[in-house]
Amino acid sequence: MADDTNDFTAREALFYHETIRPGKIEIVASKPMATQRDLSLAYSPGVAVPVKAIAEDPSLAANYTAKANLVAVISNGTAILGLGNLGALASKPVMEGKAVLFKRFADVDSIDLELATEDPNAFIEAVALMEPSFGGINLEDIKAPECFIIEQALRERLNIPVMHDDQHGTAIISAAGLLNACHITGRKMDEVKVVVNGAGAAAIACTSLIKAMGVKHENVIMCDRSGVIYNGRERVDQWKSAHAVDTECRTLEEALKGADIFLGLSVAGALKPEWVAEMAEQPIIFAMANPDPEITPDAAQAVRPDAIVATGRSDYPNQVNNVLGFPFIFRGALDVQATAINEEMKIAAATAIAELARMPVPEEVAAAYGKNHQFGRDYIIPVPFDPRLMETVSAAVAKAAMDSGVAKVQIEDFDVYRHQLKSRLNPTTSVLTTVYAEAKNNPKRMIFAEAEEEVVLRAAIQFRDFGYGKPVLVGRTQAVLDKLTELGVDNPQTFDIQNSADSDLVPQMVEHLYDKLQRKGFTERDVRRMVNQERNIFAALLLELDHGDAMISGLTRTFAQTMREVSQVLDPKEGQVPFGVHMMIGKTQTTFLADTTINERPSAEQLAHIAKETAAVARRLGHEPRVAFLSYSTFGNPSGKWLENIRDAVHILDSEDPGFEYEGEMAPDAALNPTVMKLYPFSRLSGPANVLVMPGLQSANLSAKLLRELGGNATIGPMLIGMEKPVQIAPMTAIAPDVLTLSVLAAAGVVG
Repeated sequence: MADDTNDFTAREALFYHETIRPGKIEIVASKPMATQRDLSLAYSPGVAVPVKAIAEDPSLAANYTAKANLVAVISNGTAILGLGNLGALASKPVMEGKAVLFKRFADVDSIDLELATEDPNAFIEAVALMEPSFGGINLEDIKAPECFIIEQALRERLNIPVMHDDQHGTAIISAAGLLNACHITGRKMDEVKVVVNGAGAAAIACTSLIKAMGVKHENVIMCDRSGVIYNGRERVDQWKSAHAVDTECRTLEEALKGADIFLGLSVAGALKPEWVAEMAEQPIIFAMANPDPEITPDAAQAVRPDAIVATGRSDYPNQVNNVLGFPFIFRGALDVQATAINEEMKIAAATAIAELARMPVPEEVAAAYGKNHQFGRDYIIPVPFDPRLMETVSAAVAKAAMDSGVAKVQIEDFDVYRHQLKSRLNPTTSVLTTVYAEAKNNPKRMIFAEAEEEVVLRAAIQFRDFGYGKPVLVGRTQAVLDKLTELGVDNPQTFDIQNSADSDLVPQMVEHLYDKLQRKGFTERDVRRMVNQERNIFAALLLELDHGDAMISGLTRTFAQTMREVSQVLDPKEGQVPFGVHMMIGKTQTTFLADTTINERPSAEQLAHIAKETAAVARRLGHEPRVAFLSYSTFGNPSGKWLENIRDAVHILDSEDPGFEYEGEMAPDAALNPTVMKLYPFSRLSGPANVLVMPGLQSANLSAKLLRELGGNATIGPMLIGMEKPVQIAPMTAIAPDVLTLSVLAAAGVVG
C-alpha cells in the first residue's frame, strides 16, 4: 500500500522529477569504456565470444549479461495508483519510481516499460517476446480483470518469475500481519472467520493467499459493491465466483457479525464503527483502502479497544507497505534463477516478514521512528526501513524456490548468502533514511540564512512540508514572500521570516555581540552594521540567542568567508577544534574525508582529535570506523620532513585506546587497495579504510573536490564538526537536496 501522508506542492513534485536530469533513472556502464580495447571487448569483435557461448548454453546468459539481475516493471496505465486509467505514458513516472525502489532496497537493476494497449492478448504477446531480456517481470497498475488474465498467461508461458505486485505484494504483507495478529490473539488460521470487503485484484490475491496458508474457504465471505458474493448470485465473474460461499448473509454488515477478521481493500469509510462493535472479541481489522482507510484506528478502537488495526498509512501503527516485500522477493528469486514466483515463495516471504516483527528491533531503527518498537498490538509488521529485511526475506524466498523445485541455481551456504545480501547495499543509505525519520519525530527550528536564494527556499519548503521542523527564513521580508509565491507556496505568510531591517531582536543582538567583540577591535557601530547588513551574523545570533535550533548557510559566500562570519558569533565546542568532513557515498561503501575545510596544517593533537570525531560520525551513520592517516609516505617510504605530526597522532591514539581501528602514515593505495594492503601484513587495518584523515588542508580540499567532480559518487558535505551550536555550511554549488540533507543531519544531531 502506498504512503500518501507527505505534503508537498505540485510545483515541487514537478521540480523534483525535472531537476538534475529529467526522470529518475539512467543507464550506467558497469565495465571500463575508456580505451579502444575496452570498446572492442564490449562490442565488436570481443562480444562475439559470449554470444557463441550463450548460443551453446543459454544458462551462461547469467554469467555474461545483466539478465540475472534485471527486472522489467511493465504497465499499460489502466489503474495508476488511485488515479485510474490515464494511459501508458502517464504511468511512466510511477514505473520509473518502482524501478528506483528495486535498486534502492534490494540492488535489483530494473527498467520500466509502458505498453500502449488495453488488449490483454496484445499485452501478453509483447511481454512474452521480451523474455530473453529479463530475469523477472513485475506487472504494475493494470486494472482488473485484465490483470488476472495477463498474469496467469504470462506465468504459464514464461520461464522467469512474473508477479503483479498490486495483487501479491499487498497479499504477502497483509498475510504477514495476519499471522502475527492471530498469534497475539491466540487464534489459529484454520479456525478464523474472515470478511473481505472489495473484490478487485488485491482483494482476490489476499484471499487466495490466506486460504493457501490455512484459512478455510467456507470461513471467508467476500463482498463487492453489490454485497456478499454467495453461491448462485448472478453476474459474478469467474475470479469472484471462485470465492463464493453458501451463506445467508447479503450485506457487509450482516457478514461482520461475529467475524474475527476484516480485510478492507475498498473505499474510505466503508466500515462503520457500529459494525465493528458486532465483531468477535479482539477483532483484527486491516483497513487498507488507499489513501484513506475504511475506518481509522482511532474510530475502530473507540468502540472496540481490544481491536488490532492495520492500514496502508505510515502515520498509523501497522502499515501494510508493499516495499516490505517486492524488492526482496525478486532478490531471492533472481539469486536462484527461479522460473516462477509460486505460492510457496509468497508464503515464505509472509512468514519471514512476520517472524522479523517478533525479533528485537535494532536500536537505530527504534531511534529513527521515535519509538521503542516491540512486538505487540501496535507492531505486528516491521517498519519499511528495517535493514534486516534484505537478508531475512530474500533468503527465505530463495530457500522456498529451491525447496519447491523452481530454482535453477542452488545456494550451498545460506550463512554466506546472507552475508552477501547485507554487503550488496551501502549501509549509509539505510541509515540516512532513519536519520530523516528521526528528524521527523523530533522536529527542530532550522535557520536558513540565505532565504532569498531559490535553492535555499526549496530546501526550506521541503524541510517544513516533510515534517522535519520549522524553517526560520532570513532575508528581506517582501523578497522572501515573493519568492515563496513564485515557488507555488499557497500560504507564504505562515513562514517565519526574520529581517534584520525590522527585527525587534536587533538591539539585544548588538548588545550581545558587542560584549563579545569589544576587545577584539570592534566598535559598537561596527557591530550594529554587522548585525544589520550581514545575514550570516544575524542568522548566527538567532541561533546563539535560542531563536532556532540549527543553522545552514554557504550558498552566497565561500566556505572560508562564511566560517569567518559565523565564528564571530559562535564558538567551537569546549576543548575542540572545528573541522570539515566530506562523505563520499559509493554503491557499496562510504568514505569519510577529514579535515577538508579549515585547518591548514593540523598538529598531531588536532589530527588525533579529527580522527576520533570523524570516526564517531562514521559510527552514527552505520559504519564501523577503520581510520587511515594518509601521507605520501607509507611506513617511512619515502622519508620526508612532514611525517612527524602524523606519526605522533598515531602515538596519541595508541595511548588512548579509542575503540576503533587506525593506522598510518600510509599512502591512499595502502589504505584502500586490498592487494597493496597485503604488502604490509603488520598493518592494523582489517580491511580497506573508510575514514581518511588528511595531512593538511591543501591535499584534503583538493582530494574532496576532485573526487566529487571526477569520481561519480554522491557527495555529502562538507559537514562542519565541532561548533558549540549546530551549524552547517553548504558549498556554493549545492542544490536543494544537498541543502536539505545537511539541514536534516544538523537537526537530527548526527553532525555538528
